Amino acid sequence: MAQARRPFLKMNGLGNDFVVWDARDQPLRLTPEVIAKLGDRASGIGFDQMITVERSPAGVDAFMRIHNCDGSQVDACGNATRCIGRLLIEETSRHVVTIETNAGLLHASVGTARGSITVDMGKPRLRWDQIPLGEEFADTRAIELQIGPIDDPILHTPATVNMGNPHGIFWVKDIEAYDLSKVGPLLEHHPVFPEGANISLAHIFAPDEIRVKVWERGVGLTEACGTAACAVAVAAARDKKAGRKSTIHLPGGPLHIEWRVSDDHVLMTGPTEVEFEGEIDLETLEWVRTAPGDADLAAEAFA
Repeated sequence: MAQARRPFLKMNGLGNDFVVWDARDQPLRLTPEVIAKLGDRASGIGFDQMITVERSPAGVDAFMRIHNCDGSQVDACGNATRCIGRLLIEETSRHVVTIETNAGLLHASVGTARGSITVDMGKPRLRWDQIPLGEEFADTRAIELQIGPIDDPILHTPATVNMGNPHGIFWVKDIEAYDLSKVGPLLEHHPVFPEGANISLAHIFAPDEIRVKVWERGVGLTEACGTAACAVAVAAARDKKAGRKSTIHLPGGPLHIEWRVSDDHVLMTGPTEVEFEGEIDLETLEWVRTAPGDADLAAEAFA
């Protein structure tokens, strides 16, 4: 088949890694089973999410389609938005680009540090039916949910926020004191989250400095999750635990989050990296690296 071999980019934002396809001129549709095979770190390319860049129905710079490594499709991914924003900024030589997603239009702009990109993630959704939750809660800053014995729960009363994806945030004194690989799957699929949820453990260790560990819906433990960082920052500010500007420290590194007062939009700033360029045979799923990553903001394979 003429379209069997396709080039791709392997990128990451703070270790949250992606395979990126340019499908604007040559459409690409892979089954969830094929995506899961490609996402397997032992036998495939390995990634947290697969990103397909397509022509935008809304007429903006591009549409970004997001699949988790298990093949499921999701509406938002903050770190991936920074990566695609970087590619489009390089391609257009503009300082600001607009990316269409299933969660709406997102604007990416050049950050202050080399390789840094800022994404306007829009307004957080805070009502129970916007997150959504399986039952009505008047106050989503701390909902009634716990794991473990009633009189001595392991985790309880999470804050909930939607930043394009549903998030549950548990405030703890030590994020390493809990085995998130065990409790994460239970909470991700808890009935209170009818669409599933990303689950975060968060510890405020200094003013406006928050350490976070994330179990990502459809992915598992991840080095970084941009929408989770935004959700944690919003939840902390709502509950007066932090100000409107905070640094979220994830295993992969820090993200700088501002919940802007003027319009309630959440701005996320952090680094991006091209790990390598590759090519794959979509019939056999055999792939090769064709070029190393470029730390100097060059991604010629995409352009």
